[in-house]
Amino acid sequence: MKNIPNNSILIVDDIPTNIKVLFEILNQAGFRVSVAKNGKSALEKVQEILPNLILLDVMMPGIDGFETCRRLKHNPKTKDIPVIFMTALSETVDKVKGLQIGAVDYITKPIEYEEVLARINVHLELRRTQLKLVQEEKMSSLGQLVAGIAHEINNPVNFVSGNLIHAQKYIEDLLKLLHLYEIHTPHPIPEIQAYSTQIELDFLKQDLPQLLSSMTMGTERVENIVRSLRLFSRLDETALQLVQLHDGIDSTLIILGSRIKATSIRPNINVVKEYGDLPLVECYAGKLNQVFMNLLSNAIDAIDELIDQVEANTNKQSPTIWIRTVVTSDEKSILIEIADNGVGMPQEVQQRMFEQFFTTKPLGKGTGLGLAIAHEIIIEKHGGTLEVNSSPGEGTRFVITIPINCTPVDC
Repeated sequence: MKNIPNNSILIVDDIPTNIKVLFEILNQAGFRVSVAKNGKSALEKVQEILPNLILLDVMMPGIDGFETCRRLKHNPKTKDIPVIFMTALSETVDKVKGLQIGAVDYITKPIEYEEVLARINVHLELRRTQLKLVQEEKMSSLGQLVAGIAHEINNPVNFVSGNLIHAQKYIEDLLKLLHLYEIHTPHPIPEIQAYSTQIELDFLKQDLPQLLSSMTMGTERVENIVRSLRLFSRLDETALQLVQLHDGIDSTLIILGSRIKATSIRPNINVVKEYGDLPLVECYAGKLNQVFMNLLSNAIDAIDELIDQVEANTNKQSPTIWIRTVVTSDEKSILIEIADNGVGMPQEVQQRMFEQFFTTKPLGKGTGLGLAIAHEIIIEKHGGTLEVNSSPGEGTRFVITIPINCTPVDC
């Protein structure tokens, strides 16, 4: 079975020989391995490293494996980490007890090389698939929600927009008629003169056309938003399409508009767009919108995180996201850069950021799948590249290249 590299595993066992055997097996298979020699140590270490899977010995002094597992499953931060028990116990009642507590599987001692790797890979793959499906379902639900909102807004906006054209013509006609009355009736009766003064007729004549113009601009703005929502909502479309990538980026910015606006602790995030003259690109439009959503959301998170830090009080830079697009020199690909002046990342985080489940965000704010899925969409679905350049406190820059004509096997 194919091993899943770069996943972290915590071994919990009080017998050094067992630890040595497992460490060598897993290390050679490409896993990152941590060790705890008892239940208490495991409960402390798991909070720090949040492994992707735990191999847990049943029979240990102090807090045994069953109690350790029970505490792990009662902790919101660790409850979803798969636990595989390791035991020499063969009684069915013991295995049932472990599974009822929350373990996903058992490995019987003495340890068998192929069995260990097979069971670990199965449960890591299952967890990856489960979380990926949850992530994709969230994006699909978002697309459906956005499409529904766009549909509901579209009809009344079209009604207002269509009637504004007639209202503007009617008001122009009435103002012309009023002007004729003023020319041919220079001395109106006192009642008309008093009412004209009451309603500030001179101001009304000047302001009403401007008011209509503002209303027209407002409806045009809403129509553009609806158009952007419809573009973004193509998440479920699976066919290759010729699209303008700028439309996908702009529609994503519309969705994230509320997060870009000023908060109680920071001003508006300035979005600087340097768009090149791009041709239509053959791609999975909805999937690329998902990539833009993940990268732009991360950029906003990075800016907010920097501002939250104490040292950010001395940061005089305006919060900014830069988006640049250009055709590559060989005219075969599109280059997209998304950069921010947020908190940045150390080198060790950059080396792991595209791994499944890896996240530096606090509990409840990240699954560790957003960038991994973005990487998969760009690399595997489009045959492109996704690179990152970042330094702590210096912001982050993602660089995407997408072939103008999709060529991978699965295209």
